Amino acid sequence: MTRTVYVNGEYLPETEATVSIFDRGFLMADAVYEVTSVLGGKLIDFEGHAVRLKRSLDELDMAEPCTKEELLEIHRKLVELNEIDEGLIYLQVTRGSDGDRDFVFPSEDTKPTTVLFTQNKPGLADSPAAKKGAKIISIEDIRWGRRDIKTVQLLYPSMGKMMAKKAGADDAWMIEDGYVTEGTSNNAYFVKDGVIVTRPLSNDILHGITRKAVLRMAAEAQLKIEERLFTIEEAKEADEAFTTSASAFVMPVVEIDGIALGDGSPGPIAKRLREIYLDESRKAAI
Repeated sequence: MTRTVYVNGEYLPETEATVSIFDRGFLMADAVYEVTSVLGGKLIDFEGHAVRLKRSLDELDMAEPCTKEELLEIHRKLVELNEIDEGLIYLQVTRGSDGDRDFVFPSEDTKPTTVLFTQNKPGLADSPAAKKGAKIISIEDIRWGRRDIKTVQLLYPSMGKMMAKKAGADDAWMIEDGYVTEGTSNNAYFVKDGVIVTRPLSNDILHGITRKAVLRMAAEAQLKIEERLFTIEEAKEADEAFTTSASAFVMPVVEIDGIALGDGSPGPIAKRLREIYLDESRKAAI
């Protein structure tokens, strides 16, 4: 089945969708994005993603392509047209194109480029990977300093995933100045003596929408939380660990740099939080 995608106001077969070769997203990575999960044909935490999208656009002085209500309608239309029950919707907004290449931003009346497409992923919630748990490696964090802005500058995270794959692992956690920042596409946590530890929000990490929801749910479940810097050595000595992201929800981590955590299987707190998150998110989906 050929996907229907959205490009600048039009719903098109993916084979007919085009963007200018002079688009700044292509030439300069001058673009932001969001990924929203779909469960049961409904959107998970759309409001959070819409708010973060606006923040990213504002931080880069980039124009909003449409209203939040219009954006919701586009998401829902793509779910319907592509018959998505479980999957993802990818949204990218670029500064657009003024018909040439220049480091200087184009004029303010240049229209942003807006692209959305779906990814059909049956079984997204009932993931075999989550039942097995992820193995991770640690790598140096050499990204730019504004990771709180969700830009499409994903070359190094992509390289990090390839480093993990070559090492026989599933993902990588990045380290800067001796402390873990985050995973290549997720926020990082470990659990020791019943306490959940994760890095506090700053420009150094993405302000994860799933992170915010999971920490709220953990607090409501009366679990102890510490938001502080932590080293990879601390994480290796943990009872368990996990990551959060919009595409994998709560993913247990069972091994770091070849060292098994606990008994080498997903820990009880990670499993509990995954269950709570999926249950609550389905109830609140729109």
